[in-house]
Amino acid sequence: MNINAEFNVSSEINQIQLKIRGYLQQHWKWLFVEGVFLIIMGSAAIIVPNVFTLGIILFLGWLLIISGILQMVRVFTTSHLPGARLWIFSAIIQIIIGYFFVTDPLDGRMTLAVLLGLYFAMDGMAKIYLALMFRPLASWGWLIFSGIASLLMLIIVWAGWPGTALWVPGLLLGINLIFTGWSLLSISLQHKSV
Repeated sequence: MNINAEFNVSSEINQIQLKIRGYLQQHWKWLFVEGVFLIIMGSAAIIVPNVFTLGIILFLGWLLIISGILQMVRVFTTSHLPGARLWIFSAIIQIIIGYFFVTDPLDGRMTLAVLLGLYFAMDGMAKIYLALMFRPLASWGWLIFSGIASLLMLIIVWAGWPGTALWVPGLLLGINLIFTGWSLLSISLQHKSV
C-alpha cells in the first residue's frame, strides 16, 4: 500500500469518527434514556430470570406466528414470484415453531437457550467491532467490555447445558442489558453537549 492510499484510508476513518462524534453530541440524551431503560430492564430480568425467560419464549412464539402468517399472505397474493414454494415452506416452519413456543413455552426453553447463545455470539462480535471503530473517542472501552461480556455469556450458556436453560436466558439477557445500558450511559455522558 502506498503512502497516498494509507493517507486516504486514514482520512476516511477520521471523517467517519467526526461524524460519529457529531451524532453522539447531538443525540446524547436519547442514548442516556436508552441506557437508563436498559439498566432498569436488565435489573428486573436478573431479579426474576424465569419470568423473563418465559416472556421471551412467548414473545418470540407470537412473533414467529404473526410473521409466518404475513409471509404466507404475501406469497399467496404474489404467487407468480419465483421461489414461492420455498417462501411457503419458510412460513409454515415459522408458524409451527411459533405455535410450539406459545402452546408449550417451558419446552421451548432449550431452543431459546440455543438462539440466545447465537445472539450473544453475534452481539459480542458486533460490539467489539463497533468499539474498535469508536476507539479514539471517549469511553469506547465500555463498548468493548460489553462485547466481551456477551461472549462470556455465550460460554456460560453452553457450560451449564441443559440444566441452566430455564433460568439462564433471562438472567444473561438481564446482565447483557445492564452492560449495554451502562456503555450507552457512559458514552452519552462523555459526549454531552454543553
